[in-house]
Amino acid sequence: MKIGIIQQTNTADIHANIAKLEQNIRDCVSQGSELIVLQELHNGLYFCQTEDPAIFDHAESIPGPSTISYGKLAKELNVVLVLSLFEKRAPGLYHNTAVVIEKDGTIAGKYRKMHIPDDPAYYEKFYFTPGDLGFEPIQTSVGKLGVLVCWDQWYPEAARLMAMAGAEILIYPTAIGWESTDSTVEKTRQTDAWIIAQRAHAVANGIHVVSCNRTGYESDPSGITNGIQFWGNSFVAGPQGEFLAQASNDKEENLVVDIDLNRTEVVRRMWPFFRDRRVDAFGDLTKRWRS
Repeated sequence: MKIGIIQQTNTADIHANIAKLEQNIRDCVSQGSELIVLQELHNGLYFCQTEDPAIFDHAESIPGPSTISYGKLAKELNVVLVLSLFEKRAPGLYHNTAVVIEKDGTIAGKYRKMHIPDDPAYYEKFYFTPGDLGFEPIQTSVGKLGVLVCWDQWYPEAARLMAMAGAEILIYPTAIGWESTDSTVEKTRQTDAWIIAQRAHAVANGIHVVSCNRTGYESDPSGITNGIQFWGNSFVAGPQGEFLAQASNDKEENLVVDIDLNRTEVVRRMWPFFRDRRVDAFGDLTKRWRS
């Protein structure tokens, strides 16, 4: 199967961002992509750098405008799309939600981001209620997709539960970058840790991992921080953690990558981690801490 990953910069012009996304989707399809992954909150800027109640006006229902418009595009191009949207579920109740659109334009399923950060420039707890749909893969015509979102990528439990539920591939729409006051050495450590953590999910679960990050600089509207330089580096790793493709840190790129889902069976026969798990001894994982 060919997978397309769209790594792009965004501006405050939502219509221009969406038009560019459509052009990039068409480019990926022209190269044979059957599944295309978009970055986190892809329609606009990463608005969580500040806490602004007016931002809630940009949230939308699911189904809603984006699922309808991207659904029409998916149907026209006969492609599966992984979207990342700001969901308005009810008055005062909002989520960071990934939606999978099937080739016929219908909604195959959705996942609400479970782990919500609250750090300088990433004030997501102000906007998003933690997800309540669990770690359930979404069945599509191209396979069973284990869709997670950004901060989820640091948690091996999330990847494991998706794999245990039968996910054939792990997918992470992402928005992460550097703050300019960090040293070059610190920036390298951060990026390396981000990549290592996700490649480790591929290894530990014998499964492909797709990580789609944005790139480019976005200023902090409050002026409190120096904004975020999103570090790109979108990539696809195979079931042994091997790089199948990786984008640059500072360029807009469409990656189209061939993957073989049968590799999971081959690798898990050699490295039978699921066979050797001591599930009888893991009960304490449900605790916050052990003293």
